Amino acid sequence: MAVTNRTFTMIKPDAVSAGHTGAILDKIIKAGFRIVSMKFTRLDPGTAGKFYAIHRERPFYQALIEYMSSGPIVAAILEKDNAIDDFRKLIGATDPQKAEPGTIRNLFATSIDANAIHGSDSDENAAIEGAFFFSSLEQY
Repeated sequence: MAVTNRTFTMIKPDAVSAGHTGAILDKIIKAGFRIVSMKFTRLDPGTAGKFYAIHRERPFYQALIEYMSSGPIVAAILEKDNAIDDFRKLIGATDPQKAEPGTIRNLFATSIDANAIHGSDSDENAAIEGAFFFSSLEQY
C-alpha cells in the first residue's frame, strides 16, 4: 500500500491508565486497519514538547505537555485504504460530548482534553508524526 494509505495514532495517557488500550485496539482492528508498527512508551516533557511544537504559541500548550507526559501512551502506524478519513470517522469528534455514538472518543474519552486518542489529520502530518516515533517503516 502507498504511504497515503497510512495514518498515525496515539492512545493517550487517560485511556491507557483507564485500561482501555485493548478495547481501543480491538475497535481499530475490527474497523479494518492493519497495525504496521506499534510501541508502548512514555513521553517525557521534552519529547512531548517536540511532538507538539506546532502548538507552542497556543495557550493550552503547557497543559498539553503536562498531560501527554503524565503516563504511558501507545503509538502506532495503521494501514488501510482511505486511512486518514476512515480513522478520523472511527475516533470521532475531539469533544467526546459531540462524538458520534460508538466512536472511540464517544466510548472512552472523558473530556475534550482527555480525549483518549490522537489521529493524524492529513497524509503529511501522518508521515511526520509516524516518523517521530518510528524510524524505519519501509521494512513493513
